[in-house]
Formats: sequence, C-alpha cells, structure tokens
Amino acid sequence: MKNDTTRVTQFVLLGFPIGHKEEILLSAMLLAMYILTLTGNLVILGIVPTSRQLHTPMYYFLCNLSVLDIFFTSVIIPQFISNLLLGDKTISFAGCITQSYFYFFLGTVEYFLLTFMSYDRYVAICNPLHYHTLMNGWVCTHMVLGCWMGGFLSVLFPIIFISRLPYCRSNVIDHFFCDSGPLLELSCSDTHMIELMDFLLSSIVILCSLVLTIVSYACIISTILRIPTSIGRRKAFNTCSSHLTIISISCGITIFIYVTPSQKGTLGLQKIPAVLTTIVCPFLNPFIFTLRNDTVKGALKQCFVQLKDVVVHRVLQCQRGSAAVRKAFRGKL
Repeated sequence: MKNDTTRVTQFVLLGFPIGHKEEILLSAMLLAMYILTLTGNLVILGIVPTSRQLHTPMYYFLCNLSVLDIFFTSVIIPQFISNLLLGDKTISFAGCITQSYFYFFLGTVEYFLLTFMSYDRYVAICNPLHYHTLMNGWVCTHMVLGCWMGGFLSVLFPIIFISRLPYCRSNVIDHFFCDSGPLLELSCSDTHMIELMDFLLSSIVILCSLVLTIVSYACIISTILRIPTSIGRRKAFNTCSSHLTIISISCGITIFIYVTPSQKGTLGLQKIPAVLTTIVCPFLNPFIFTLRNDTVKGALKQCFVQLKDVVVHRVLQCQRGSAAVRKAFRGKL
C-alpha cells in the first residue's frame, strides 16, 4: 500500500451529537467515573500486596486486571473529556493511531487474562488439592506474560496496515475515539483485506476466549452441583459469579461490535456499546470483582486499623515530644 497519510495530519472526533451544556454534564460524569475507576483499582493494587490472605493466584490476576483497567480508561477518557470541555475535538494522526493501538492491545490482553482467570477458577473448584501446585508463581507469571505478548503481537500488524492507508476522503471520525471501523471508513483505498484480518483476529481472540471460558464453567457448574450442602454450593459459586458476569457482558458487547465481516455497516450503532466497554465496565470491575468480596473487606478493615494505630502512635509521640520541650523550657526559666 502506498503511504499517503500526509494528506491528513489530524482527525476530528465528532463524539455525540449533543449541545454544549449536555457536553459539560457528560464531561463531569466521565471525570467522576474516571476518578472512581482509578481510586478503586489503586486501592486494589495497594491492599493485595500488603495483605497475606490475598496472596493467591486469583488476586494476582485481579491486580493485573486493575493495571489493565487503569491504562485502558486512561487511553480513552482523558482525551474524550478534553474534547468535551475545550470544544477542540481534533486529535493528531499519530495520536489517533496510538490511541487505536493501545485500545485494541489492552482490550486483547484483558480477554486473554479473563480466560486464564476462568481456568484458575476451574482448578480451584474442580481440582482443589492440586491448586497450589498447578497454579504456582511460575505458572501465573508466565500466564500474565503470555497475555501481554499475545495482545502485543495480535494487534500490531493490523494497526501498522491501518496507519499506512491513504486518508483522502475526510478527516472527521464519527466516534468519540479512534476506533478501527471509522478509520477504515475514511480511507480512499480498498480496505477489504484489513477488514478481513480484523474480523479473523477478533473472532479468534473473542470466540476462543468465550469457548474456553464456557468449557471451564461447564466443568465448574458440574462440580458445584455435586456438592452436598447448599451453603457449600453457594460459596463455591460466589467465588466465580463476578468473573462470569464481567466476561459475559464484555464478550457480548465486543462480539456485536467487532466480530462482523465489515464494521462499516454498523458504525452508527457502535457508540453506546463502546461506552459500556471503554467506560462502564472498567468502572464496575473493581467493585464487582474485588471490593465487595468479604476477604477484601476484611483486609481493608485490617489496613484501616493498622493505619489508625500508626496515626495514634505518631500523635502520642508528638504530644510526648511537645511535653518534653515545654518541661525543658520551664526548667531553664
């Protein structure tokens, strides 16, 4: 393909067709959700390494999911808020391609990670006696590295091809971020091969992740049904219900958006589902996965108690120091 991208040096992100007041309100909502997303995930990243009861493979994966959510939302939301508040909806060509790459890269890593998390739940429930042997530190570390490497390689070549397309029709993207479908729509060259590549890669990543997760949960449910007590069944299912909820929502939305032979025909329908995947799901993840978990709540309470003890100890030290200074001063007088 001929590199003709010099015709376009920047793109315009249309976003949503709403008035200025509505844009201000939307930006305030996005900022609040972004801050809460960062706060929730940073709490997880702070509490898991410091609490011994959370030093398990499941929380190791959840820490990596928190890192992904922080990066994922930071790729989209700050640019979107800036466009809404400043009224300048332009983004440079390099910035657009970079945003598109990291959106798909981090999203792919998250699907791989969710798949490995389903395997982790399978081993924990179906083979508990060998859990720590099968899910040791070496295995978990290599699983996470495989997720990042797989995401990096699967997205790299399609984005390189998209960046080399000639964009001579328009520079206006009918979306709130640089998605691949709107970018392909603006190209004045034949994009069927790239669309086919996107379709095949999306199908492999999403559908394979979904199939492996379904197989894992079929085995999990079969094992849970054989547990003799209702309390035991409820406890076993609660350990994986959050993961099942998130991956069902994410896969359902992403299949609708990306697992189609051509994304051009559904561009007008992609904005609302994209809001769910880029903003709402990362916002809900820390609360659904971790912060409502009883073990995490206990660890949080323990951290607050320890923090309180440290603060009280510091205050008492300061009071003793002040008293000693006053006593020495009166002695000199």
